[in-house]
Amino acid sequence: MVLRRECTARQLRLAVELRRLRDAAGLSAIEAAALLGVNRVQISHIESGLAGVSEERLRRLAAHYSCTDEAFIDALVAMATDRTRGWWEEYRGLLPTPFLDLAELEHHSTCRWDVEFLFIPGLLQTEDYARAAFASRVPELPCAELDLRVRHRMRRKVILEASVPYKAVIHEAALRIRVGSRATARAQLARLLALSETDHVSVRVIPFDLDGFGGTWSPMMLAGGRVPKLDTAVRDAPHGTGFIDSEVQLGVFRTVFRTVEGVSLDSSRSRDVIQRLAKEL
Repeated sequence: MVLRRECTARQLRLAVELRRLRDAAGLSAIEAAALLGVNRVQISHIESGLAGVSEERLRRLAAHYSCTDEAFIDALVAMATDRTRGWWEEYRGLLPTPFLDLAELEHHSTCRWDVEFLFIPGLLQTEDYARAAFASRVPELPCAELDLRVRHRMRRKVILEASVPYKAVIHEAALRIRVGSRATARAQLARLLALSETDHVSVRVIPFDLDGFGGTWSPMMLAGGRVPKLDTAVRDAPHGTGFIDSEVQLGVFRTVFRTVEGVSLDSSRSRDVIQRLAKEL
């Protein structure tokens, strides 16, 4: 069995789900190995993402673990057998791994949600806005890496071109903060308006004058999995990007998103706000 030198977030998620199934069945790694006729080390490698698992073995494990959720099992099989090497592989070794993991996650997503308070969501950014946002990073990025990050962010928009359902809830502050020049801000608002007119994109605004809004939540994003159990939330923090797969935490995220979506302006009034701000520039 050839072990991977580096695991992607998607491979690790499969490994985590298989470990959860075994734990739920109350079996040890040694007992699971015996069921497959392999040694405990092989189960350990599978459950750490260092080794893959065939469809036949995965389905046998699911049966031994008494998992009867066929849609979930089929989704795990798809994760285990997919050999896609997408456009993001061009950046391997050039950009931090989380950039690639996010692109792969989006490639396989069934929907995307974003909540932003200070910046326009990455999938909706113009090239000039993205460049200005990355250029403000401390410490300053070398020009070559700045260019790579901008190109990578622009390539991620392929999921919008593929009509993946997308929802963004953006605070008015993010619309008003000028990331870059006045011209950059004007072009960015125009881009938002254009995208908000498409059938599969929803852009909603949380206005400044909303009563009772504490604004204490931090930016969040969610990528829908093939089944809800395989949804993934993504949180950016100073120490790096975190991929969240705990069902409890995912439940919290879904609740928060529905809350902010519920207090935001509807799509029509949100476009009115964006148009008004664009005219003020």
